[in-house]
Amino acid sequence: MIAALFVEKGGVYYGLPDVDPWDEERDARKYAGPWPVVAHPPCQRWGSFAALNFKRYGGEHNRPGNDGGCFASALESVRRFGGVLEHPAGSKAWGAYGIVLPSEGSGWIRSLWIDEWTCEVWQSAYGHKARKRTWLLYSGRLPPLPISWTRRPGTHQVGHGFATPASPGKKPLSSREACATPLAFRDELLSLARRAVRTF
Repeated sequence: MIAALFVEKGGVYYGLPDVDPWDEERDARKYAGPWPVVAHPPCQRWGSFAALNFKRYGGEHNRPGNDGGCFASALESVRRFGGVLEHPAGSKAWGAYGIVLPSEGSGWIRSLWIDEWTCEVWQSAYGHKARKRTWLLYSGRLPPLPISWTRRPGTHQVGHGFATPASPGKKPLSSREACATPLAFRDELLSLARRAVRTF
């Protein structure tokens, strides 16, 4: 059994016989084991625009890093029970919690933790319409196996952004499409979590 934490209600982790999904209503911060996890903690307060939004709009709820303890809880669950945590590339949570930064194109990087690795992956390799650069943190009894390091440019982009020579005139995705987890990527994360299972 795998616990899927901080996932969308009725989303891609629902309806699977060996997955226990925790949406906002269940509150994944209350997860107490014993299964390894796939964790998707909220990222809005950890992104590159969080500081700008706080400066513009103010309010404690907009303060960078103020996610109600979701990332800290997800990290604790991954380290305690094994599994994998995903966040957008460039997430400020990595620095805030002293996690080893992935290096683009280098595959898995082992951290100072004996059983912890990080990497960068593009979700376009798994069918996402945008490249959607993503950072993973894996913690488990066994080292992680290689995953797809393919770097497809994608046909769309997350957010409106700006046209560049590398991505001229790409159409933006809707918020729902941008946040969606491709089924192939979901299955890869579940495979990592199964390999991460700990023995107590």
